[in-house]
Amino acid sequence: MMKHWKGVFVLLAGLLMMVGSATGQAQEIVIGFSGPLSGPAAEYGQDCLYGIDMAVNEINAAGGVNVKGKKYPLKLERLDDRADPTSAVNNARRLQNMKAVAVYNAVFTTIAAISKINEEQGSPFILMAYTSTPKVVQMGNKLLIGTTAPAFTVYIQVFTELAMKKGWKNLAMVTTLGAYGEEWRKAFGDYWKKAGGTITIDKPANYYTETDFSAPLAAAMATKPDAMLIGGPSATTALVIEQARGMGFTGGFICIDQAKLDYMANLLKGYKLMNNTIGVATPMSVPVPASADFEKRYKEKYKRMVTSECFRNYGATVALAKAIEAAGTATDVRAIRAAFAKALPIVGDRLPTEIFGINPNGRLLINGSIQTIENSRLTPPIQYFWWIKSDEEWEATKKVSKSTANMVRFEAQIDNVE
Repeated sequence: MMKHWKGVFVLLAGLLMMVGSATGQAQEIVIGFSGPLSGPAAEYGQDCLYGIDMAVNEINAAGGVNVKGKKYPLKLERLDDRADPTSAVNNARRLQNMKAVAVYNAVFTTIAAISKINEEQGSPFILMAYTSTPKVVQMGNKLLIGTTAPAFTVYIQVFTELAMKKGWKNLAMVTTLGAYGEEWRKAFGDYWKKAGGTITIDKPANYYTETDFSAPLAAAMATKPDAMLIGGPSATTALVIEQARGMGFTGGFICIDQAKLDYMANLLKGYKLMNNTIGVATPMSVPVPASADFEKRYKEKYKRMVTSECFRNYGATVALAKAIEAAGTATDVRAIRAAFAKALPIVGDRLPTEIFGINPNGRLLINGSIQTIENSRLTPPIQYFWWIKSDEEWEATKKVSKSTANMVRFEAQIDNVE
């Protein structure tokens, strides 16, 4: 009797597989996220994750990813690494075991750790790296996509030019520790001094674990700087601003690109404490047709404000889905990586952050936008297009873009803008 029922179960299982095949059902395409979902950087990690999650939900609601006529739903696996490299690698190993075709990460220290395993034979995956450090595309990783805006060297040049126009010459640096912060401070300090400025002190702090910045701020203020270079995750950067103003600092701030002006203003109840600040433009101030509807959908689902992190990770996920379709495979990650060039551009009538293409190093071509805060208000943003090589390319880019904000062709005076 037992053998009889065993045979029936085997037959039923086979019939179910045949039915699934006949109805066009396909296995899921797994993508993974490892990032800080707890601790001081949790808000930053969650903003990145929710952008990915929103894109996954919308792609699946529209039928999934079409690969040679078959529809594959995306499945997002999310893991917390608290911005710790060892945890990030362990998470990436788990995602490898789940056969993830891509893994997202948004902190350079953990990206660098994961990059040592994502090209392994037998279980490779595309590393979707949300970081502006130039080093991310200099690692030579053939399965990496840089999903943020330009390398932060573009911001360093423009921030310095704007600061010098304000008459700032003496600058103290109180930015985050870690590989990303160290690279930012080194590059900024070198260019600042080249432009004729003085670095009065370099007092980094760990924006991922600390909440009391009084000691480094006191040391910086003792050097009487005109301004401070600050930044790390937005939530802790807002604390730095609040504590600096509370300690009597009346000078300016230059915020590294990880710290977002609107996010900090939301925590600080306006831009008053942030007066006389230079930083990356707020996403909703750079108008494209897709922005308003994206903001409405995002706020309804996640009950939080939109940020550059959700904008760009949403866009990167749409681009990934398009690359899978262009490659004609749901499993060959090298073919998918190569197909990004075919999947782009995707501009502002579809995405709230325009993606114009991809460079040979793997960085997506997304312009950098910059704003200042004057009289406790945001100034109009300026968009800097950093990859343009010719007049013809510039005219073609302007024609494709759906943005109505001021567009500027960036002329590099600094190394490593790609």
